[in-house]
Amino acid sequence: MQSAYAAHFEREMGCTEQEWLMWLPAAIGQREWRLCASQAHVTIAPGTLTLHWRTGEPRVIALMRMPRLHVSFQFDGLDAQQRLAFMKRFDLYMQRGGG
Repeated sequence: MQSAYAAHFEREMGCTEQEWLMWLPAAIGQREWRLCASQAHVTIAPGTLTLHWRTGEPRVIALMRMPRLHVSFQFDGLDAQQRLAFMKRFDLYMQRGGG
């Protein structure tokens, strides 16, 4: 988890679009949001977050193939503390791992 988030940044997620769309509602919480083709618009008072994604080529490591989704985050009308507060929850809900 980061200590600060820019108003605009991009990430590579190790998931399919279908998985992303299953996880997204829990990650954004009880906020109003609207889904369009490969985009989501999230209301985070007093501003908004626009997410845009596209499927990338799978990452191949030996016999393993990991899906890749390129996601763009665009915050508008939110200061650094508001972005951090939102992303702390978002990152926890999107975190995947094994052990």
